[in-house]
Amino acid sequence: MECNRYEQEKMELNELFLLDCSELRENLSCDFTGVALQQQIGIDVNWPFVCGNRNEKYKHLLVRYGKGIAGKVIASGSPMTINSFPENILGKTTDYPIMIAEKLISAYAVPLFWEGKPKGALLIGYRSKHNFTTEEINTVRDGAKKVEALLPSYFCSN
Repeated sequence: MECNRYEQEKMELNELFLLDCSELRENLSCDFTGVALQQQIGIDVNWPFVCGNRNEKYKHLLVRYGKGIAGKVIASGSPMTINSFPENILGKTTDYPIMIAEKLISAYAVPLFWEGKPKGALLIGYRSKHNFTTEEINTVRDGAKKVEALLPSYFCSN
């Protein structure tokens, strides 16, 4: 009985992450939203929750800490903007697998903090060139606070 309850709670938690992604995508009319999280063991980053994806490639992406938009956001603890991928990026285009897999041209990502440390990133993306407004940036930051509220349950249950 305890295992069934655990599985149900995990499923409900996953639905809450996806609901936050979906609401953000709808509010901003962006093409893609995703939550990247650092694995509990090791420092690699994956994308467990996305909305607006065109394929299932995100499920197989495992990014090294400090690589790609999510890895850089987590490593620095600071937001990152890409307005016209692959122009003017730090590193190689292959270091940005979520941008490639989802054919994103513009993205904005903010760090997600758990226990005072950046442990994830919330990303919104467009499949066309897009300049992010202050209002959009604030909406993403507000969305990050909602996602951060779910992190204790995520990291304590996985």
